[in-house]
Amino acid sequence: MRHATHPSKRKVAGLLAGTLAALTLVGAGAVSAADALEPAEIEFKSSYGDMSFPEQYPDGTEISITQWSHFVPRYDEWFDEYAQKWGEAHNVKVTVNHINLGDIPSTLAAAIAAGEGPTLMEMNAGSAAFIDGLANLDDVNEAAAEAFGERAETCRHMSYLPSMDTWYGICHGWVVDPGVYRTDLWEEAGYAEGPETYADLLEGGSKIFQQTGAPVGVGMSPELDSEFFTRALIWSFGGSIQDESGNVVFDSPETLAAVKYMKELFGSAMTPEVFAWNPASNNQLYIAGDASYIQNSISFFRSAQEIGSPVTKDTGFRPGLKGPDGDVHMPSHIWFIHVLPDYVTDEDKIQAAKNFMLDLGNNYSAATYYSELYNFPTFASQVPQLYADDGWLSNDPWGSEPADKLEVLRDAEDWTVWLGYPGYANPAIGEVYQTHVLTTMMANAARGAATPEEAVANAAAEIEKIFEKWRERGFVGGGEQE
Repeated sequence: MRHATHPSKRKVAGLLAGTLAALTLVGAGAVSAADALEPAEIEFKSSYGDMSFPEQYPDGTEISITQWSHFVPRYDEWFDEYAQKWGEAHNVKVTVNHINLGDIPSTLAAAIAAGEGPTLMEMNAGSAAFIDGLANLDDVNEAAAEAFGERAETCRHMSYLPSMDTWYGICHGWVVDPGVYRTDLWEEAGYAEGPETYADLLEGGSKIFQQTGAPVGVGMSPELDSEFFTRALIWSFGGSIQDESGNVVFDSPETLAAVKYMKELFGSAMTPEVFAWNPASNNQLYIAGDASYIQNSISFFRSAQEIGSPVTKDTGFRPGLKGPDGDVHMPSHIWFIHVLPDYVTDEDKIQAAKNFMLDLGNNYSAATYYSELYNFPTFASQVPQLYADDGWLSNDPWGSEPADKLEVLRDAEDWTVWLGYPGYANPAIGEVYQTHVLTTMMANAARGAATPEEAVANAAAEIEKIFEKWRERGFVGGGEQE
């Protein structure tokens, strides 16, 4: 990851031309630029819905944006150039700082506490936990809906709080989090289509581990990949932290069954390293050819393509694994949520920041393209090239072999949910995520530090306390067990 990156002085047009020229990867099986749908031409508009913006802002207007270093470096290159061009077009000095993903929550917390910091922060998850220090973005979200139409439900639930009837952020994109498996290993184990259920993962993963030493590569540490595998497992087993109304329902037979499953999976098909993993660990294990299965976004695949790892030809993607009743519920791997801290009081800065957020949504086909299809749009209407019959998912412009390898992601919205599912991602859900209650529970049960029953009960008690604190302040609905 790159840190403290600032916009360069080159023009976006130069970057786009150079990147498109480099698309033809002769001998690598890539789809040439001539054969691929190209992103729409960059366009900055002066109005969206009922919101209007000046063509030029007063001299001296500045905005700063802090966001995490993207897992696909090409996106950061594009975004920095785009932000520079946007600033030049609007007479605004734009500074972009990229920091480590894990530092995003503490950076926002420190800025809010100090009453100063970046104009915009791009959060990846758990934004609602900071709602006390965030400005209301109702106007931006309403304007986006008027201009762009229907938004992905996973994005709505990660930026809107029904108990307060407020939009505390605007989610401009999300990332599919599919199951990933080694086709050669699973075929040899008797699963020609890879694992389809969690039962398959346990049985087949154990067999592969015993025969080859390649473990199932899912984590139980305080980092996002571990957090999201844990949630996918619990949801698909029928459990959840809360119900749709915000009542805590975590301590359930379904949650306990998921924890018992994880303990058995660890004992049969995993290694102790998973307790100390960071967000790159499962990527590295898989790219090296040493994992049979992971749950991850396609950024690892792009990295493998770039270094020429042979594992790419033996990689299969699937929507996720079915639980005991056939349920499949996968989280988004990451959300791109812009928030405007309420210490930003300069009206020109606020107006410019809102203008920037809406223009980014308007130009999202380029964001999706230069993220190498990592960024899926909140508003599908803005990136028709992604979903077209012969579009980017069917004919990957970044060199998948076969070209339609990512076609399985086309209906990802149907099986992708959000933090807090089936309710909204309220501040209590954000705090449970930020404090790693669920991965701690799984690790304690898997290592034998607690029985599964004790681990679930301890986690449930922590969750109840967190919810009660936020409920007393009116940020969480419910309160009655159903």
